[in-house]
Amino acid sequence: GNMVEWCLPQDIDLEGVEFKSMASGSHKIQSDFIYFRKGLCFGLACFANMPVESELERGARMKSVGILSPSYTLLYRYMHFLENQVRHQLEMPGHYSHLEAFYDDKKGVLPGSKGTSNSQQPVHWLPSIHRYMYPEMKITHPAGCMSQFIKFFGEQILVLWKFALLRKRILIFSPPPVGVVCYRVYCCCCLANVSLPGLGGTVPESKPFFYVNVADIEMLETEVSYVACTTEKIFEEKRDLYDVYVDNQNVKTHHEHLQPLLKINNADKEKYRRLNDQRQMLMYSQEVGDDCNSCEEDLFILFFMEQNNRIFQTLMEVSASQDKTLTADHARGMGLDPQGDRSFLLDLLEVYGIDVMLVIDNPCCT
Repeated sequence: GNMVEWCLPQDIDLEGVEFKSMASGSHKIQSDFIYFRKGLCFGLACFANMPVESELERGARMKSVGILSPSYTLLYRYMHFLENQVRHQLEMPGHYSHLEAFYDDKKGVLPGSKGTSNSQQPVHWLPSIHRYMYPEMKITHPAGCMSQFIKFFGEQILVLWKFALLRKRILIFSPPPVGVVCYRVYCCCCLANVSLPGLGGTVPESKPFFYVNVADIEMLETEVSYVACTTEKIFEEKRDLYDVYVDNQNVKTHHEHLQPLLKINNADKEKYRRLNDQRQMLMYSQEVGDDCNSCEEDLFILFFMEQNNRIFQTLMEVSASQDKTLTADHARGMGLDPQGDRSFLLDLLEVYGIDVMLVIDNPCCT
């Protein structure tokens, strides 16, 4: 099985990290990277697999090198270093001087579990595993993850957007490699950004848990809102752990009251068309270069943030009005389909505790 081979600081609690930092099924691929959550921290690990002539290691040497940090947003900056180090550890096991120097350079005080600071530092560890080796799988770079997300899901991103905004428990399944699937978790969370002050203080945070496995089941049972990914098919049977299950481009839910949200309506199609128009305009106006991807990421995040702000601004204005009545015209003004998004609006009002009366009538026949 997996084991932690080396870490700094040595007194840190790393229980279970040897399974979080190496996705189940990784023995079938040559390299991967993986984002995950450990307590209040986020981790990034790079995995590599090398054939060896060793009976003890069963013909393959596998390792992950990773770091823990209070924030996941800057972890990708160290991807190249981790990729180099895991290769170095495969070829020269037991030589940790580069990792020690990196730790000494980057360490800082982590917040304690009760909000106070303590002497624990960002962690470096090296789990080790021995399995057989399979052909290499190509890993993509984070700069283009939004673009890939849109291309992969197409109009389905509007379905994911609604579930993310409703703070549902979203679980994404994929066989290894899991790195690109971790980016889909991040993109899903970006769909729910709202920048209006004072909104939803009691609404659960949309948490990116990134990679989870069976060891996380007990923790997931207590969560009311998260976005995560897994390589373990057994999760599909554990329906009490999730609201929405994503298998490739197939988005599904076992909750009957959420079924209407799976349908793409005319307003969704219009939003998707506008998003693509804006992307095309951006590509046309940008000179060809590496900067284009980051601009597209900004465009993607802003597109959904503006959409979300418009919805909540309208809802708050209606809730502050005398009659508190939300009409079909209000729905259209928010970029929603008065009929197709009726159940979505009802759920939204309930989740965010907005006091509004919905007067959009259901059609008598369809």
